[in-house]
Amino acid sequence: MSKGYADSHQDTRLERYTKFWKRDLTLESEADSKNRLDKYTDVVNGYYDGATALTEYGWAQSFHFSRFYKGEGLAASLARQEHYLAAHMGLRPGMRVLDVGCGVGAPAREIARFSDIQIVGLNINEFQLDRARRYTQASGLSDQITFVKGDFMKLSEQFGVNSFDAVYGIEATVHATTWEGVYGEIFKVLKPGGVFGVYEWCMTDAWDPSIPSHRELAHQIEFGSGIPELRPLKLAREAMESVGFQIEHEEDLADRPDEIPWYYPLEGDILKAQTAWDYFTVWRMSWSGRLVTHTAVRFMEMFGLLPKGTWEVGESLKVAGDALVKGGQAKLFTPMFLMIGRKPTLAN
Repeated sequence: MSKGYADSHQDTRLERYTKFWKRDLTLESEADSKNRLDKYTDVVNGYYDGATALTEYGWAQSFHFSRFYKGEGLAASLARQEHYLAAHMGLRPGMRVLDVGCGVGAPAREIARFSDIQIVGLNINEFQLDRARRYTQASGLSDQITFVKGDFMKLSEQFGVNSFDAVYGIEATVHATTWEGVYGEIFKVLKPGGVFGVYEWCMTDAWDPSIPSHRELAHQIEFGSGIPELRPLKLAREAMESVGFQIEHEEDLADRPDEIPWYYPLEGDILKAQTAWDYFTVWRMSWSGRLVTHTAVRFMEMFGLLPKGTWEVGESLKVAGDALVKGGQAKLFTPMFLMIGRKPTLAN
């Protein structure tokens, strides 16, 4: 029987998280991927029960990546990435907008301020929802943003058809069992003429699953990011079109020739930090920063200050961090394939 923590953690699902993968990721099979897809809610909840507080500490309340200009700090870069999506979608006052996979609500708060819109944040993880509501109330935005628990594979059951003027997802729908499934549900809840904007995690066209090192890289990212199955970029595009969206814009932002790569903070090289504050963020990703963090987490777990399984999820984050850097450097992975899709005005 699982023990519920005051902050909505469930100790058994957190402890079970790493058991969805083989210890030797080179031995992963299609059966393992199918099992994770069949139990995707357990995979996602187990991961975020353990990873949420660690990510807030080590990264930010916005659980996504972003492009950097030279001299630009992480906080400014994350906000600009969110503004860029809102601008491309044409979000404006009076719109009712759904954020699928809202995390702890930081992008929703930023976009609500930027576009002056009403946002409903959807999340399957109660632990994150508790924090999202608390942070949003503290920021004075509770009149613009509400949060609900739900599964983005069942949106039309929860909200009904033609309910929103716009829907966005920021590096969240990668957790779906299929892109056709989640994009199809988004299509249903959008009003005719509504817009969907998404930053998608994908393996790029250069990725070849028949190459063992490529396949292992994908499994490492999956393991450390709570993703049942990573898929190639072309399938995201095909899924958007197959469910009925008219794609108005698409671009892999990670493929731009930026002087400062999106993954640079994960490299842990403090000499590359763009601002004084970012020295702390980059240091946390360094070998010494990881050692301090993960030693502290292990002792906190031993003394009951953190639920069992948190340390193991933290260790999986280290695997993902290294794999994300490798994937970014080799152009095999992108966390920011941008697509803007429109539901036809006369859609059935």
